[in-house]
Amino acid sequence: MEPLSLHFLHEQAGAHFSNLGGREAVADYGDSEAEYRAAREAVALHDASYRETLRITGEDRASFLHGMVTQEVKGLAVGAVAYAALITAKGAMVADARLLKREADLLMDLEPGTGAKVREFLDKYLISEDAELHEATGELALLRLLGPRTPEVLAAALGAPFEPLGAAQSRTVTLAGAPVGVLSPPPFEPHGVDLWVPREALERVWGALVAAGGPHGLKPLGFGALELLRVEAGVPRYGQDMVDTTIPLEANLTSAISYNKGCYIGQEVIARATFRGHMNRKLTGLLLGEAEAVPGTELRKGEKKVGWLTSVVHSPAQGQRVALGYVHRDHLDPGTELTLAEGPTVKVAPLPFRP
Repeated sequence: MEPLSLHFLHEQAGAHFSNLGGREAVADYGDSEAEYRAAREAVALHDASYRETLRITGEDRASFLHGMVTQEVKGLAVGAVAYAALITAKGAMVADARLLKREADLLMDLEPGTGAKVREFLDKYLISEDAELHEATGELALLRLLGPRTPEVLAAALGAPFEPLGAAQSRTVTLAGAPVGVLSPPPFEPHGVDLWVPREALERVWGALVAAGGPHGLKPLGFGALELLRVEAGVPRYGQDMVDTTIPLEANLTSAISYNKGCYIGQEVIARATFRGHMNRKLTGLLLGEAEAVPGTELRKGEKKVGWLTSVVHSPAQGQRVALGYVHRDHLDPGTELTLAEGPTVKVAPLPFRP
């Protein structure tokens, strides 16, 4: 397991650790509920440096990647951020990625454990284009500020007012003496920002944010609380709710797909599914009450299997356990009652679970 760059700093703060795709992450700091409340009501700071980064350079970098992902790349402005999926010729997912177009390169922000797979997939199609793939996880690390007081913390850390970013935008600032890329909010926290930090400046930037956030109630936040925010927002995660047999439309990834771009790997499958107007199954929300269940648990209608759970959390917003899961299209109406394999009744619910 690849340790976090700030392992000892987190250890001093009482962190418990977990393994994500072969990389270390902070699971919690001893009180996930307090961490969650800070992100919802004040501000929280998450070390997401376990995520992986791929950098693409060369004159043909944009046109090459444009043909490899489901999203528009060639038309992106410098500084623009986009969410995309990489899929096989049969339409099944290889991974998902957030893209950042910079003046001299393209960055891909990836789930931990997927970097090598994505690079191998891209390498297979990189033949005569002037494009080079670089592993950049050792160069850049991601931090996440979450919560409504994020602007105040950034302003205090920067020593100047922070103007909110528009959707899918980025800006470079100088924070703790380092050039830091500030990206528009992650999909599960509209008040937050992501910070792409040079890894050699990570400890300095973390310390500056903690100091600036103290008067605003900042707490460090572990992966457990982050997952709770994600599931309540109805956002799927590759490796948990999406795997290498998932078709993006099954996981509601319409925001990752451009229908106006040219050809890309797997486009015909997406086009056929869109023309047909439905998928046989879709990711949806499920209200479990106090029923205990784990990812992979079957969902049934009578004696027939109609789906399965992928993520399960206890939601403060709903006051009960909730889940994400795949359900056959005949049973997707909100309020539809299904049973878990173990017997309890659960209800289909619209996403997100909270605004």
